[in-house]
Amino acid sequence: MAEDKKKKKNVAPEQAAEAPETFAAEEETAANESEAVQNDTPAQDDAPAQDDAPAQDDAPAQDDAPAQDDEKKALEAKLAETNDRLMRTLAEYDNFRRRSQKEKEALYKDVKAETIAKLLPVADNLERAAGAEGDIESFKKGVEMTLKQTMDIFSALGVECFGEKGDAFDPNLHNGVMHEDNDELPENSISDVFAKGYKMGDKVIRHATVKVAN
Repeated sequence: MAEDKKKKKNVAPEQAAEAPETFAAEEETAANESEAVQNDTPAQDDAPAQDDAPAQDDAPAQDDAPAQDDEKKALEAKLAETNDRLMRTLAEYDNFRRRSQKEKEALYKDVKAETIAKLLPVADNLERAAGAEGDIESFKKGVEMTLKQTMDIFSALGVECFGEKGDAFDPNLHNGVMHEDNDELPENSISDVFAKGYKMGDKVIRHATVKVAN
């Protein structure tokens, strides 16, 4: 029994000595397994992600930047040119409008002065007739000549006289101020003229003032 106890006592230190070695082996095994697990992590899987980074895609964008700048500058230059043309056109139109207005006013003055110049001989004849001495027949004859001279001037200016007794009444040309029953004239015709009308082409200068027969 004593020997068995000695054997047991001798065995225990050996087992105690083997225990640290076993524990160290287990730790080494665990460390190896952990390293293997770490080595098995998808480190290589990250490489495609890095390869997939838009590094190469940015290169064309950077290469296109100068082209975009040139296109922008070209558009800005074209816009400035178009704006300059528009401003020039507006200025030219404003100058044309002012020049046309001045020419119109000058033309109106010239035409009016020319018309008055043509009527001056009539005024001269009337002035001489007013200061002349003579009988009534001579005076009447002078008035008739002056009237004829006036109508000749109107004719030269393109002015026509209208409104005669017996003409058909036209509201576009005549201004009927009176009506009368007259069996000698057709219905709706002019029976008397108070003031003749004048027109230049299709433009009525003055409507004729007339009496209309029913």
